[in-house]
Amino acid sequence: MEYKDYYAALGVERTATQDEIKRAYRKLARKYHPDVSKEPDAEARFKDVAEAYEALQDPEKRAAYDEIGRRHRSGERFDPPPGWDSGFEFSGRDAGPGDAADYSEFFESLFGRHHRAARGTARAGGSDHHAKVVIDLADAYRGARRTLSLRTPVPDDSGRIVFRERQLEVNIPRGVRSGQQLRLAGQGAPGLGGGPAGDLYLEIEIAPHAHFSVDGRDVTLELPVAPWEAALGASVTVPTPDGRIELTVPPGSAAGRRLRLKGKGLPGTPPGDLYVLLAVRAPAATNDAQRDAYAALGRAFAGFDARSALEG
Repeated sequence: MEYKDYYAALGVERTATQDEIKRAYRKLARKYHPDVSKEPDAEARFKDVAEAYEALQDPEKRAAYDEIGRRHRSGERFDPPPGWDSGFEFSGRDAGPGDAADYSEFFESLFGRHHRAARGTARAGGSDHHAKVVIDLADAYRGARRTLSLRTPVPDDSGRIVFRERQLEVNIPRGVRSGQQLRLAGQGAPGLGGGPAGDLYLEIEIAPHAHFSVDGRDVTLELPVAPWEAALGASVTVPTPDGRIELTVPPGSAAGRRLRLKGKGLPGTPPGDLYVLLAVRAPAATNDAQRDAYAALGRAFAGFDARSALEG
């Protein structure tokens, strides 16, 4: 998808105040409203203007958008990086004037989850808040206690966005999964007139790992093995997010063979499994003795055709 410049859509600078953004939106909404506009592309322009205003009139969405906008320009290829919105605290306020709009893929990729979560969360007391936190895979395995810094964007007296920051001590439960929400009772917005405070919902995201991939509670590791380990079998030491273990590689294993370690995935009821995907790695021959060894191997397996599967 393409990155969308919402400031350009409204014709304002990135330093514009909230009042300036509102005035620009009202002017353009009147100009391009399909019921009155004579412009040939009025409907599309009106939709773009409404979407831009939905993103920028809300201090929380605007601050998150600005975080992404520092590294992107209009029209260039865009994919939200993992955990880009981690640490932003979104309130439970209702959606704005674009409530029933058909938002673009770009808007949904940034705000769809927060936008939907905000609906219907206001109540007599304080509203619920939502935030995302990124944790390491090891913390998901073992549990942890972490100090989180959350930033809430608010307009200052001049209408420009500033951050109000707070820190929370949070217990990360053992076996937590990506997408799971932790409820912190009473940590949302304060209630009016002494009413009860809302809750804070923390959505967990497990950070990408250099060696492990996670699917629900199952974890996969690609394990390099030498050709002789795959052919003859071997006992090898394998890293896991919860410590090292000994694994038996069966004789005659081929590249791509998947070994299952039951219950060694993320803890839970039941726990996930750890899958070890074998990747055969052949060493380079860098001296005469090694080259002679490869030549002898070729003679020993003279009838072997590595490309037989390609025939026909």
